[in-house]
Amino acid sequence: MSGDSDCTRTSPSVGSPSDNEFLLDRPKYVCSLSPDLITKAREELQEKPEWRLRDVQALRDMVCKDYPSLGTCLDDAFLLRFLRARKFDYDRALQLLVNYHTCRRSWPEVFNNLKPSAIKPVLESGFVTVLPRLDPEGRHVVCIRPDRWTPSNYPITENIRAIYLTLEKLIQSEETQVNGIVILADYKGVSLSKASHFGPFVAKKVIGILQDGFPIRIKAVNIINEPRIFKGIFAIIKPFLKEKIANRFFLHGCDLNSLHQNIPPVILPEEYGGTSGKLDISAWNELLLASEEDFLHDFSQLVLPCDSSPHDMLVFV
Repeated sequence: MSGDSDCTRTSPSVGSPSDNEFLLDRPKYVCSLSPDLITKAREELQEKPEWRLRDVQALRDMVCKDYPSLGTCLDDAFLLRFLRARKFDYDRALQLLVNYHTCRRSWPEVFNNLKPSAIKPVLESGFVTVLPRLDPEGRHVVCIRPDRWTPSNYPITENIRAIYLTLEKLIQSEETQVNGIVILADYKGVSLSKASHFGPFVAKKVIGILQDGFPIRIKAVNIINEPRIFKGIFAIIKPFLKEKIANRFFLHGCDLNSLHQNIPPVILPEEYGGTSGKLDISAWNELLLASEEDFLHDFSQLVLPCDSSPHDMLVFV
C-alpha cells in the first residue's frame, strides 16, 4: 500500500488493485472470540463484527497516509489491538499506535535487545508473574513483587522490561484485548532505599507507556502490604495518572479480606489468603521463555526508519 492511499477517516477506502495485491501477503484474520465475548466487545468496545475488517482497513489507511515512515506492523490482528483499546475510535487508536512506537524508540535502556532470554534473571527472581487462573471477569492477574528485586544485581529498567514483555505476551490473546487485565502489587518489605529507584523520571515513563502507549485495558490495580513510604511513592505516581486510572487503584494494606473483595480467594495463592496452592512462577516463566522466537519475529516488524523523528510524536489523549 502506498503512503498516498485515497482513504478518509470517516469513509475508509476499499483499496486499489495494488493495495489488495499487497494485502494478500498478510495473515488472514480469524476471530477467536466466543459468542459471549463478541457480545461483550460490541457492548463495551463498540466492536461490530460485520464492520471489523472495514475498521482495520480504515486505521491502516490512516497510518499509511499520516505516518508513512512509522515502520509499524499493519496486520489485521495487530491493528485490532489498538482499535479495541480505544473503543474503535479511529483517531484515538491511531494516536495510541504512534505513542506505542514513540515509547519504544525513546527509551533504549528498556527496549533495546528486548526478548525473554534477556530478562531471565528477573523472571527467576519472581518479580513479575501471572496467576494461572482468570478472575470471574475473565481477566489475567499480573502479580508484581518488588521485594524480589535486589538493586545491586541489575537496574530497575530490567524489571520494566520484564513487565513489558509480560504485557506483550498477554495482549496477544483476543480475550485479554476485550476483558483487560488486573494488577496485584505486593509491596511487602520494600524499603525507602529501594523505593528511591522509582523516581519521577521512571514513574513518568512507565505511566506514559501503560496509559497512552500500550494497547491494554488495565481494569484494576490492587496494592497490598504497602508500607508507610508507599504514600510517598503514590505521590510521585499520581500526578501522571488520569482520573479514570487513579480511581482503579485499591490500597488494601495488610487486609486480605479487603483484597478478596476485588480478587476472589479461589484464584489467589496461599500467600494472599487464597486456595489455589503456593504461588508458582515456573509455568509463566516457561511460557514466556518459550515465546522467544515469536517475539523476535513480531519485534522485527517494528523498525525505526532512518528518516523518521518519532520523539516528537507522543501525545497523551
